Amino acid sequence: MADINVTPLVDVMLVLLIIFMITAPLMSHKVKVDLPQATLEQKPEIDQPPITLAIEASGQVYWNDEKVSTDMLEARLAVLAQRTPQPQVDVRADNVTRYGIIADVVKKVRMAGIRKVGFVSTPER
Repeated sequence: MADINVTPLVDVMLVLLIIFMITAPLMSHKVKVDLPQATLEQKPEIDQPPITLAIEASGQVYWNDEKVSTDMLEARLAVLAQRTPQPQVDVRADNVTRYGIIADVVKKVRMAGIRKVGFVSTPER
């Protein structure tokens, strides 16, 4: 017999057709995301130097190299939060300073309403 048996080929093609018919609607499922609108308008931004908070291992805080108490720090942060635009607050700490002390200072900065908080470290060599 010289004819090719096409029955297995038809069976495989029908199974593939059914699989693709079932999975094709599932692949068109989309998640709707509301993206922000971009504007070309740029506001002139006044370049303000960042405020540096240095924290020693003992827990003493310095505001731009000036020693401040906890109450004075909170008062200055409240005044700083009212500025428009807000300058960035950079936090520097010794490498032996406990993280709880650093977290407490950062928490005070965030609770005052400062949006830009950064950490200063030494660059890798």
